[in-house]
Amino acid sequence: MDRKNYTEIVERYSNNLYKIAISYCKNRYDAEDILQTVFVKLLQADEGFESDEHLKRWLIRVTVNCCKDFCSSFWKRRTMGMDEARNEGEWNFPTSEQSTLYEQVMRLPQKYRLVIHLYYYEEYTVKEIAEILGIKETTVQTQLMRGRKKLESELKEAQYEW
Repeated sequence: MDRKNYTEIVERYSNNLYKIAISYCKNRYDAEDILQTVFVKLLQADEGFESDEHLKRWLIRVTVNCCKDFCSSFWKRRTMGMDEARNEGEWNFPTSEQSTLYEQVMRLPQKYRLVIHLYYYEEYTVKEIAEILGIKETTVQTQLMRGRKKLESELKEAQYEW
């Protein structure tokens, strides 16, 4: 892979991959490390990518796998709260409602958080998410349904606290 092409790929996909990594590990510094690992793996990859979409799916799959490896490793460090991450300008939404909603999504259990992020924020279909994560479509649908229900109850609960 030539330097120009590699730089273009990094610039095009780093923001999306970073958001996925942060949604998975909830820590800015760990997400940055994971992103570096993903792009090193891209340099080492012998795989010929059929299209930009194939490349993007490969990058997301590698990012998810690196996140899983990191989160299950012995060396996992403390996690940074979402308030700290938001203060560093990583989450920019047009309205405060969208920002609040995303914060609630980030508080969901990891299995719901990831599929909701891919479905609503990355705009993948259920079938595409299943392929990326290597799980069944029905599992994705179930996780989306349960995640939505949990998110709805969390939002109602948060509303009563105000």
